Amino acid sequence: MDANKETSAVDNIDFSAITSLSFGKGWRDVVLIVIVAVVVLVGIQLAIEFFKIPTYILPTPTEVAKALFTDFPTLSKDLLITLYELVTGYLIGGGIGLVLAAVVTQIPLVEKIITPYIIILVTTPMIALVPLLVLRFGFGSEPRIIAVALAAGPMIMVNAATGFKRVDATKIALARSYGASLLQIFLKIRFPMAMPMIVVGMTVGGIFGLITAVGAEMIAGQNGLGNKLGYYSSLMQMPQFFATIVLIMAVGLALYILMYLIGKKYSSWQE
Repeated sequence: MDANKETSAVDNIDFSAITSLSFGKGWRDVVLIVIVAVVVLVGIQLAIEFFKIPTYILPTPTEVAKALFTDFPTLSKDLLITLYELVTGYLIGGGIGLVLAAVVTQIPLVEKIITPYIIILVTTPMIALVPLLVLRFGFGSEPRIIAVALAAGPMIMVNAATGFKRVDATKIALARSYGASLLQIFLKIRFPMAMPMIVVGMTVGGIFGLITAVGAEMIAGQNGLGNKLGYYSSLMQMPQFFATIVLIMAVGLALYILMYLIGKKYSSWQE
């Protein structure tokens, strides 16, 4: 039983302290996390004030918090744009990645043909393609959505294909002996058993997609959180700059926790 748990669980960092709000140990962990955060922020605040570091170099946490509060109405609009680009590109890339993963694991010839191109996509920073995409699609959201899809899709495909291949051959043979079709085997055996690896791919793909979206907005964006980073840094408005970074960090953390909860749900289902 222990071995099955180890192989089925998604190997992510344990976020149980902030994903479980039950009384007792869960709340104790949350309190400890908050205490550590307060100690770190107070230490940074005191260090900046003690060494008299100018705001245009490194603002204090209180200045960043004030900027986040006062500028949030403006930043929220850019946050929605970044989320739109991230979610749209993520869904497109993830959908195509899952389909390709299913195809290549069923047809070896297709796998041999497609794999080299997938490796190229995985190892190529999609941000480098943004200027070319802008020349074709303009300065709207389309180039950034395409870049996010190209960044997230291959990551999801590689992990999903790995999961599809790790299915126990004995279970597939047993299903075939009962007359199960190829589609039934995939939907009832391969896909559910591959869910932990799919979730890992979705997590990595989401983080890569967020980085790509923000980077694309910095390079060729008229709006979005990445555009705001470039704008505030050019004006040396560091409190607003770091407030924007806090929002990007919050998006990444929320995405990771969401994938953790999904992985935990399917891992417990397999057990």
